[in-house]
Amino acid sequence: MNCNTRDVKLNLLRIRYRNYYILAVVFILIFTFLVLVPLLKIIMTSLSFQVNDERMVRGAHEGAFTFYHYSRVFIGKLARALFYKPFLNSLIVGIGVTMLSMFIGTLLAWVLIRTDIPFRKFLNTVIVIPYMMPSWVMALAWLLVFKNSRTGGAPGMLTALFGIAVPDWISYGMFPIIICLGFHYYAYSYLLVSGALETVDSELEEAGALSGLNKLKVLKKITFPLVLPALGSSFVLTFSRSMGTFGTPALLGLPVRLFTIPTQIYASINARNTGDAFVLALILVFLAGIAIYINSKIIGKRKSFVTMGGKGFRSRPNHLGIWRLPITLGVFLFLIVIIVIPVILLAWNTFMLLPDDYSFSNLTTHFWVGKSNFMIASGQEGIFRNSGIWGGVYNSIRLGISAAVLNAFLGLFVGYAIVRSRGTRISKSLEALSFAPYVFPGIAMGAIYLGMFAKPFGPIPALYGTFWLLLLIVVIKNMPFSSRTGMSAILQIDKSLEESAQIEGMRWFKRFRKIIFPLSQSGFFSGMLLTFITSMRELSLIILLVTPGTRVLTTIIFAYEDQDMVQHANGVTLILMLIIVSANFIMRRFFGSKSIMGIKES
Repeated sequence: MNCNTRDVKLNLLRIRYRNYYILAVVFILIFTFLVLVPLLKIIMTSLSFQVNDERMVRGAHEGAFTFYHYSRVFIGKLARALFYKPFLNSLIVGIGVTMLSMFIGTLLAWVLIRTDIPFRKFLNTVIVIPYMMPSWVMALAWLLVFKNSRTGGAPGMLTALFGIAVPDWISYGMFPIIICLGFHYYAYSYLLVSGALETVDSELEEAGALSGLNKLKVLKKITFPLVLPALGSSFVLTFSRSMGTFGTPALLGLPVRLFTIPTQIYASINARNTGDAFVLALILVFLAGIAIYINSKIIGKRKSFVTMGGKGFRSRPNHLGIWRLPITLGVFLFLIVIIVIPVILLAWNTFMLLPDDYSFSNLTTHFWVGKSNFMIASGQEGIFRNSGIWGGVYNSIRLGISAAVLNAFLGLFVGYAIVRSRGTRISKSLEALSFAPYVFPGIAMGAIYLGMFAKPFGPIPALYGTFWLLLLIVVIKNMPFSSRTGMSAILQIDKSLEESAQIEGMRWFKRFRKIIFPLSQSGFFSGMLLTFITSMRELSLIILLVTPGTRVLTTIIFAYEDQDMVQHANGVTLILMLIIVSANFIMRRFFGSKSIMGIKES
């Protein structure tokens, strides 16, 4: 008994002088409530009758236990439409986008990092601009060019200018979805693979060449195995994101009744079939978990990926020779196609009175500054006169700044608690819980929080329809990235600095303000920028949670596009892009943030 009492006192004394244990326990409780409880809530909802089920199932009572939703989704008469077709479509999208984006990203990474291509610094900067753009910007530009009149609305540029009858499979459906998403998500593969290639010592490749290996075998037997962890992470990130994305499949798929799991969840929620939607949301969570597990197995098979030793590091670029000019032109052409042309097309469209007339006489400023005219755009005012749009601008910036600041501080605190208590069960538990939101695809997490906070939950009032629910879900969804940014920053600070201040009697909050925060500002501002960009372009995460009073720019754009008001949709898209790019420039200029990715979304 005395021994147990002594152990308790020692533990309490240790906690008193090691405040990070208190922080860790507090965050474990918070994340348990905001991550694990919502998951349990969605499971319970999927296993119980809902209000809407009472009119479809004889004897059903709200809240009663049932496998009805699982039976309806997997083996019911509507199973093919509810699950199997959307699942197959999502799988095809995931595989297609992953293969395309990994090919583009890996090829660009090798060209810009391992060759003597000119303008490398400039290209390295602009190559990741698509990450800052919403994933569905390319989809909007695609429709302006390839849209046909058979699906309703004005025809695209090819039909209007050249009379080309664009087939449906090019205008809408699987092909354009994969192309548009692949041209967006390649940035992830590029950043991850380029980071790995930068650490590969050229002597390793030269040694392989001296032993008789040709360039192809050097890539296969030396370079490829060394960048395998980056490729595995790229696969997981791209596959899970493309499977769970909503915007592009909605814009390019719904007009031809092509549903993916995210768009089917959205449709089920709108039809008040909450139980069905939550079963589908659990499927997305399960698939994301499987992808992460596969990645860990791929990397786990190799115990070491050492690329730098103690003899010095040397990176000698490969000479492109006669291919230098064509490859350089090819890279610039690619950037023009995915960045410059979409922006020009969107901007030009906002000045077109009739969406299918590309003559100069059709140009107008009405969609920017015009007064309400019921003959044009259903009476919608110009963008600069539209109070609803400016309300969306305010909500978006407010959400982005609030989430960025809150996430940066929380990420630093969580990272501090994890690093300082490393090696303990508390640290491992907190690290796992802080990463757990990554497993939830955006639309699935939105469905979970809708089910949890639509009604009062214990002492917490109903948050649906409030700004606080949007802020809460954005902060939690970005926690895996901000916490790892915080961990990276804290790992660079020698613990002895803090211990010396502690010996001098400096309290923890003062140590944090005087020592930890100043030394971790770079990671702090990178985390802020990453969260701001993500928050500003978020759609799938919040599409189910917004109300007329909490609309943000992304949901306004989606609503305009859904109502075929393309000029307004494209104009608001340009405003959103301008805000994001300006924020990135300001952060780089005044706060010295070196990477828009922060931790490169690893």
